Amino acid sequence: MMEALLANLREFWMVHALLTLYTAMLVHHAWSGNRQTEGLTDFYVGGRGMSGLVLGLSFFATYSSTNSFVGFSGQAYTWGLPWMLFVPTAVVFCVFAWTVVAPRLRSFTEALDSLTVPDFIGFRFQSDTARVFAALIVIVASLFYMVAVFKGIGNLLEVFMDLPYRLSIGIVFVIVMLYTMVGGFISVVKTDAVQGGVMFVAAVLMFTGTVDAAGGLGALAEVREQPGGEKLFQMGGGVAVPVLLGTLFAGLVKFAVEPRQLSRFYALRDEGATRTGLWVSTGTFLVVYSLLIPIGIYARRLFPDGLPGAAPGAVDTDLVVPTLLTEVFGTGTASFLLVAMVAAAMSSLDSVLLVTASTTDRDLVGVLRPDRDEAGAMSSTRLWVAVFAAITAVLALEPPGGIVTLTAFSGALYGACFVPAILLGLHWQGGNGTSVIASFVAGITVLLGWELVPGSEIVHEVFPAVALSTLTFVGIAHLTEDAADDRVKALLAAAGD
Repeated sequence: MMEALLANLREFWMVHALLTLYTAMLVHHAWSGNRQTEGLTDFYVGGRGMSGLVLGLSFFATYSSTNSFVGFSGQAYTWGLPWMLFVPTAVVFCVFAWTVVAPRLRSFTEALDSLTVPDFIGFRFQSDTARVFAALIVIVASLFYMVAVFKGIGNLLEVFMDLPYRLSIGIVFVIVMLYTMVGGFISVVKTDAVQGGVMFVAAVLMFTGTVDAAGGLGALAEVREQPGGEKLFQMGGGVAVPVLLGTLFAGLVKFAVEPRQLSRFYALRDEGATRTGLWVSTGTFLVVYSLLIPIGIYARRLFPDGLPGAAPGAVDTDLVVPTLLTEVFGTGTASFLLVAMVAAAMSSLDSVLLVTASTTDRDLVGVLRPDRDEAGAMSSTRLWVAVFAAITAVLALEPPGGIVTLTAFSGALYGACFVPAILLGLHWQGGNGTSVIASFVAGITVLLGWELVPGSEIVHEVFPAVALSTLTFVGIAHLTEDAADDRVKALLAAAGD
């Protein structure tokens, strides 16, 4: 065992050196974040005083992980050019989140003393039951997403460095758990800001390297002429249109309803920071994903008969990018790209871990023990970080699906449950705990049972799930008394409603 480890250190010394430097940065951010953290508001949302530049980069970086570099890039290998719709869809959802959700969420959560999405729902609709139900949804959806991220890391390190999958999971588990526990939100956002720049460079290198190896930008014409290549350029050829549209919606509606994304809005300093964050995050999404998404199509030119070593006809798109690193790129570039992708995964894991831990402690434990002091709550939250990191690492040893599938299910669950509670809760006075809980039940029921409906294959389950949950919310809200208190009414009036 020791000999194998030493041999790995010698062969991949550059990767280990870069990972060591990156880990040193994490240690520094954890230390500085810990020094700046004086209470729960600092630990959860950075004291609500952070700049738009930092939070705009963080909004991008916390979404973009191995799911993007490995899962989304590789998906185009089988789904083809229609998968490029991801780019404009991402821009639209990003603009929507920063203009429709961010300003109001920032003012509402400060006025209501909200630090998590479930407590916002509970305070907004005057319902501890809705708050607890929302917290359980956050925990389940987060676990699915984190398993997808861990799977991406494990695949990368296993293929590129010959590290056992389980060992790869264990290494990342320890690093992410420790610096998230110590530094909280401030260290997470600082790391995200650096990671945003690293991912920008990595996307440029991945795109140019893959395109050059494939024969230049015009290689797409050659892909079309390969056996089976024509369908990659047709809507419905590589993937059914309902599946494509549903995956896009489920993956990108997170911008407006997922707690790790929304927590960036809680932390905004002022309206100027909101405007800056909008431009920074939208521009970064546009450029980076325009480079990442086509990589899988160019990989099809390089590996027309399937990935090296794979069984004939069997394609695991999660292995496309790891294969490119080993087969196409030189040692130095490949080492940098590998570390950039691992770092990208960590920048997403830390955010989701913090959200899951803070939600569990504040919205489950805190509801049962509201008399705890801040010091006790912060210590408990740090413990929950370790617990959920361990649970996710164990689940990732035998993941229940591929990266895109797990990510899409997580997004679909958030969309089906939180679209009415958050979007209508910020823009409409109606609604109460009963309407919120009923909308949760309706959304989950459709999401899990849609395939039993005749003809369900022509519509992705996320669309009827969001539609029915919203109709349920509105219908019950009209039949029952509003729960909005004087603070909420004043906030809505100030916003023009």
